Amino acid sequence: MTDRELQHIITKARDAKHGGFGVLSTGEKLAVALVLNRPEWLADMRYTLAEAIERVGPEWLALIPEAARALEYEDEQADDRA
Repeated sequence: MTDRELQHIITKARDAKHGGFGVLSTGEKLAVALVLNRPEWLADMRYTLAEAIERVGPEWLALIPEAARALEYEDEQADDRA
């Protein structure tokens, strides 16, 4: 687990949040859907939650809560500035 991997997931999730998946690998799409708590995206890709967790793997799975918190913090900061 590295800070670089965390930043990669955060960046992909941020981009997806504001414009959809774009060009992402299946693993990135699944990780983003988990970070953003978007089960409908998993369903659209025909993955169950359990399958997504397995596909993402333990290293990225461990980063998902921190990535989700980072994006939530960004949203809170943006709300405070508005």
